[in-house]
Amino acid sequence: MGTGFSFFLRETSTGLLGSSSPPAKPGLGDLPESCISSIFMYLDPLEICKLAQMNRAFRAASLADFVWESKLPSNYKFLVDKVLDHENLPKKEIYARLCQPNRFDGGTKEVRLDKSCGQVFLSISSKALRITGIDDRRYWSHIPTEETRFHTVAYLQQIWWVEALGELEFEFSPGSYSLYFRLQLGKTCPKRFGRRVCNVDQVHGWHIKPVRFQLSTSDGQHALSECYLHQQGSWVHYHVGDFVVIDNHKPMKIKFSMVQIDCTHTKGGLSFDSVLIYPSKFREKLICR
Repeated sequence: MGTGFSFFLRETSTGLLGSSSPPAKPGLGDLPESCISSIFMYLDPLEICKLAQMNRAFRAASLADFVWESKLPSNYKFLVDKVLDHENLPKKEIYARLCQPNRFDGGTKEVRLDKSCGQVFLSISSKALRITGIDDRRYWSHIPTEETRFHTVAYLQQIWWVEALGELEFEFSPGSYSLYFRLQLGKTCPKRFGRRVCNVDQVHGWHIKPVRFQLSTSDGQHALSECYLHQQGSWVHYHVGDFVVIDNHKPMKIKFSMVQIDCTHTKGGLSFDSVLIYPSKFREKLICR
């Protein structure tokens, strides 16, 4: 009897497979890959990338095309055709490339996705706009600077008539968008002893009459705002207005302008960087005037 009891203890401790320790409990790495991928669809891109570092199963699940297609904006095929060279890329690669600054229209426009949410951000260089007198060096010049995505800004010495007109045809995903002009009163100069320097000696004429900003869309939306330019020495995002996109499979034409055509006085000392189109919910990230 004692022999049989001791055999029973030995069999119990070693288990049916002869192991000296109890079977390991299931872990996260034992979940089916398809199950993990389905969970990833409910997480944001940054969370997916963090979890992909945990183990091989999570990494493999994070590569699934349907996971990243759910993070891409509904107009991503338009963006791929517009700015990427290869269409047959994995969806994760498409997402990663679209999150980088991508130039189009001769390098005068730039589009990128926000890494955290996949929404579209657009920048339009001053070189893409029709600006009165831009080719006359008595009035305007292009100044190199590190303070812009486009490496140069248009700088106005002095002029009577200020008019900048632009347009864009683009396929947006549904949502509300805000349009801004990025301007500075003053000319940024090379840094001195590591400190930013902005020359405001030529700034004049902007306090007499307001500047008028306008936008219109091909589906009949309009916005207008007027304001005096008064903040010197720093870049300011002047909010023109908002527009709403409902149809995500139809390109929208947008026209926008900045005008100050009161010829009773000259205006000068203005740096014009770009026009920005951001999702309206990100408005708090910009200093709006």
